[in-house]
Amino acid sequence: MSRPEDIPEHLPGGSGGVWRVGRTVRRPTGPWTPAVHDYLKWLSQAGLGGIPHVGGIDEDGREIVSYIEGRSVPVDDEIVLDNVLVEAVTWLRDFHDIADSYQPDGPQVWRQSAGEPVELAAGEVICHNDPGAYNWIIQSGHFVAMIDWDLAGPGRPIDDLAFLCWTAIPLYRPIEPAEAARRIDLVVDAYAEFGPMALLDAIVERMTLATDRIAAGIERGDPGMVNLAARGEPARTRDRLAAFEQRLPELRALL
Repeated sequence: MSRPEDIPEHLPGGSGGVWRVGRTVRRPTGPWTPAVHDYLKWLSQAGLGGIPHVGGIDEDGREIVSYIEGRSVPVDDEIVLDNVLVEAVTWLRDFHDIADSYQPDGPQVWRQSAGEPVELAAGEVICHNDPGAYNWIIQSGHFVAMIDWDLAGPGRPIDDLAFLCWTAIPLYRPIEPAEAARRIDLVVDAYAEFGPMALLDAIVERMTLATDRIAAGIERGDPGMVNLAARGEPARTRDRLAAFEQRLPELRALL
C-alpha cells in the first residue's frame, strides 16, 4: 500500500526532526541555512548531480529540499559493496572538482563556525563535512545521491574523503586488516589524488576534529549535536578512534 502524500513521515537518522512530506523533506533550519541553500543552488547550476534541490522554507520555518528515492545505509549492520564505495568516491571527487570554483560572496555563517562568519582559507573548498555512508542514497545497488548538507562548510577535500572512509570502508570498527587495506586502495585509486599514508593521517585528524566539533556544539546547545550526545557522542567516536590508532601500524604495513 502506498503512503498518502499528505501524511508526514518521520525519517530516522539525521539530527532529529526530519520529515518527509510528499516528495519533499522538511528539516530544522539555523543561521547556517542561507549559506547552505545558496551553495546547493550553485552546485546544481554548476551541473553536480546526486544532491537534493532546495525548495525554500515552509510555514513552520523548516527548510524544504527534494526527497530522493532510494534507501539509506544502516552502517552498523551493512558494509557497502565495492562498486558502491567506488561510485561514492568518484562522486565525491566530481563534487570537489566543481566546488573548487565556488567563491562565497564574502564571509558566510556555517554550522561549524558557531555563528561567526568565516572565509575560505587557502586550499579549502566548501566540503559536505558529513559524507558518511549513512548519508548516501542507494538505488538498485548503486550510489545515486549524497544528502544531509546542513554541516557543509570550509574544509580540505581530503577531510571529506577521510570522513567517508571512516564509515564506508569502514574504519570505525575492526574489520580484517587486509580487507581494510584492499578497500583503502580502491578509494585511493577512485579519487586519484592522495596516497594511502596521507589518507590515514587525514582520517585521524578529521575524526579528532569531528569529536571536537560535536563537543563544542553540545556546549553551545546546538540541537543536532545535543541529539548526538544522547547517542554517546563524542565519547563513542573518541573510543573508536583510539582503537583505530592501535590498528594503524598493521594497516600501514599492509599498504
